[in-house]
Amino acid sequence: MTEIRFYHMIQKRLEQALPEIVAKALERKHRIIIKAGSKERVEALDTALWTQDPASFLPHGYVKDGFEKEQPVWLTTEDENPNGANVLILTDGAKSDITDKFSLCCEMFDGNDDSAVTAARERWKFYKDKGYTAAYFQQDDNGRWQQKQ
Repeated sequence: MTEIRFYHMIQKRLEQALPEIVAKALERKHRIIIKAGSKERVEALDTALWTQDPASFLPHGYVKDGFEKEQPVWLTTEDENPNGANVLILTDGAKSDITDKFSLCCEMFDGNDDSAVTAARERWKFYKDKGYTAAYFQQDDNGRWQQKQ
């Protein structure tokens, strides 16, 4: 069954936190789908992955780039898995009907947005009610992830 992780962003915005998560997943040889809430957000995340750390390179693409099967990280607004990913990252409250096709699903949400926190709580309950194992991570004062109970 798919492992579910919630990432509660407090100190960093998605554009700052996502590249860190993606880099760690790529180090572990994972292929990744990042599902965003809009085409504009996909484009913003594309820029963030290119520019967050000038010393690093996070190979990725989206529909404008093509070559989806070759991309280790694919940004999309659709429920798809064209690159054979095993990790799904949901942002902006995006939902997926194909979560079970991945070994890991990460839900990233803005802890400074009350509606995002409420939606994340509802998603947590949804996953738990379906029998998924879920873990919760929150940023500490330095922006590092700490698993909470």
